Amino acid sequence: MYDAILFLVEGFEEIEAVATLDVLRRGGVNVVSVSLTGSLDVTGSHEITIKADKLFEDMGDPAEAMLILPGGPGRVNFEKHEAFLNLLKAHNALGKKIAAICGAPTILGDMGILANKTAVCYPALESELKAAKIGSTPTVTDGNIITSKAAGTTIDFALEIVRNIKGGTEAAKVSESIIAYG
Repeated sequence: MYDAILFLVEGFEEIEAVATLDVLRRGGVNVVSVSLTGSLDVTGSHEITIKADKLFEDMGDPAEAMLILPGGPGRVNFEKHEAFLNLLKAHNALGKKIAAICGAPTILGDMGILANKTAVCYPALESELKAAKIGSTPTVTDGNIITSKAAGTTIDFALEIVRNIKGGTEAAKVSESIIAYG
């Protein structure tokens, strides 16, 4: 149904959500934003309200989609949604792709999803990447998991998702069209 699903919780980091959605859509990725709040209107950490495309209950089958978690101080709200956590566990168990940026990779660490993988997150939270090897680049792909450091690495993160879903040629086209550096 979808290539990617970006999940929104109250207090998400706006740059990480909106710029990722924008880059993915430019790259021809069939991506949908999904609210875990019970409302389509979700407010980020800087008081910007975004209207999600769908509610979690209405998103349909996410089986083949990459699951994307933006960070921000609201990342703790992901852990309050049991059905979402179960989805992450099941997705990972099947080797399906998951991407997380900033503080959101700590959720994957808490769940054991980063065990024996190289990952990155917001530098002050690296101790929460349980059982992971800390990477040295802004964005890291290890197997089915993509992680990135922070809002400033969002374009790199989003282009890596495009690369994983649509291939390097499409990612290069998007990068060139937005004059991305790095």
